[in-house]
Amino acid sequence: MTYQAAIFDMDGLLLDTERVCMQAFEQACQQLSLPFVKSAYLKIIGRNAQGIEQAIMEHYAQYIDYAPLRKAWMDGYWPIVETQAIPVKAGVVALLDWLKARSIPVAVATSTHQQLARTKLKLAGLDHYFEHISSGCEVSNSKPHPEIFLLAAQRLNIAPQNCLAFEDSSNGVISALAAEMTVYQVPDLVIPDEQIIGLGHNIKASLNDVLDELKQTKQVN
Repeated sequence: MTYQAAIFDMDGLLLDTERVCMQAFEQACQQLSLPFVKSAYLKIIGRNAQGIEQAIMEHYAQYIDYAPLRKAWMDGYWPIVETQAIPVKAGVVALLDWLKARSIPVAVATSTHQQLARTKLKLAGLDHYFEHISSGCEVSNSKPHPEIFLLAAQRLNIAPQNCLAFEDSSNGVISALAAEMTVYQVPDLVIPDEQIIGLGHNIKASLNDVLDELKQTKQVN
């Protein structure tokens, strides 16, 4: 394996954000007397704002317009993520320190809005690791389209084929593979199905397991 850079998703991969977000959505549904359908919610993971609206309304359009649902949802979510440090996932700091010690440039490719992404990473004490943050508000196409990973690689001035990509979601995996990156998936809320497993990328239980494997690689260009 050869690689020159590493690009990370954020929510569910670096930060344990997805459970916070889902809980806020469930509370919004209760507040608005709507059913909480977990299978419908899980379809949003890895998508940008436009993709999230589309996925949510595929189920909830029969009950409510998106604007009041989103407001109730964000009223419960933003006060948490804008002011509190979200727990860092297992193995994150060890892997980032290992890459930093080897002068491997590191970036974030997240579907989250740029300013909120910066706030989350700063509160968690991770912002200093990353040279760039590419966000969902900067691309026209949401994951699973490869645009956001291609943008992150471009900003690092590294060919996508020479980048490692780290993801938790299936949408993110498809996005990174389409960008021709070497992909590691650490599943969070959604367990990969047979179709995703069949893509042939690396699936690990935690970033600690990823680090153990990378330590065994002999060549870093």
